[in-house]
Amino acid sequence: MSFIDYYKVLGVERNATQDDIRKAYRKLAKKYHPDVNDSDPQAKQRFQEVNEANEVLSDPEKRKKYDEYGENWRHADEFEAQREQYGQGGFGGFDFGGFGGFGDFSRSAGNTGGFSDFFESLFGGARGFNSHGAQRSTTGHDLQTELTLSLHEAAHTHKRVININGNSIRLTIPAGIAEGQKIRLKGQGGEGRKGGTRGDLYITFHIKPDTQFTREGDNLHTTLTVDLYTLLLGGEIVVPTLENSVRMHIKPGTQSGSRLRLRGKGFPKYKKDDEHGDLIVTLKVELPTLNERQKELLAEMRKHQD
Repeated sequence: MSFIDYYKVLGVERNATQDDIRKAYRKLAKKYHPDVNDSDPQAKQRFQEVNEANEVLSDPEKRKKYDEYGENWRHADEFEAQREQYGQGGFGGFDFGGFGGFGDFSRSAGNTGGFSDFFESLFGGARGFNSHGAQRSTTGHDLQTELTLSLHEAAHTHKRVININGNSIRLTIPAGIAEGQKIRLKGQGGEGRKGGTRGDLYITFHIKPDTQFTREGDNLHTTLTVDLYTLLLGGEIVVPTLENSVRMHIKPGTQSGSRLRLRGKGFPKYKKDDEHGDLIVTLKVELPTLNERQKELLAEMRKHQD
């Protein structure tokens, strides 16, 4: 089995902190995002590798298994069961350390019957046959796919039907899904052999840039143009949100570039019903076109300013 070095994929050391991993992932995900690399056929594959590495290393439990078992960290529980069955001392000194970080499994001197089916599937029973020459049942391969949503779609729980290898799969997408987030659909991957269970399907989500809102975590940002008179004299403005429009009061003398916060009007929090981030509104002045009388008045005001 080829060994994938997730640390190398993200460009971090093996002792990297979770913060180091998060920063490295964000930087690379932005660099290789398909939306900004249409002309680079290698970017999509690189983006998938970065997401796969982040899925494992950002989860402390998965990372621990990966550090011990390498690319085959998904089989960690089965390895532990085998280790316990044959004893911590292993199988008579036979070292499996060269197989991508599996630990020091060895053959017990009293175990003359050979490996279990699980170990044969990895090391001994080549081409899908066990020690008796019969085909083993094997779990199907995991599958990977990507799904792109608009910001408004990602903000609402909704159902989708996707087609994978000719199979229609129905899924419910929870509100609050994030860019680069990956979910697993158990048993929706490749078919198993000889009665083996199906593999899993991993879906990586991408969120298309929105023309009106920018998302940062669960908060949304937008810029709103306001006329000069409202900023100077105060008044009400209408602010668009993801769901509708709301009215806000502007104090007299509000400066262009001021930021207002609408609490609870941001993006929904993932799998937390009725919880939302905030909407931050940046005000931008819209200068009017003045007639001659208005210009005269403005010039008079300038003469009398302190």
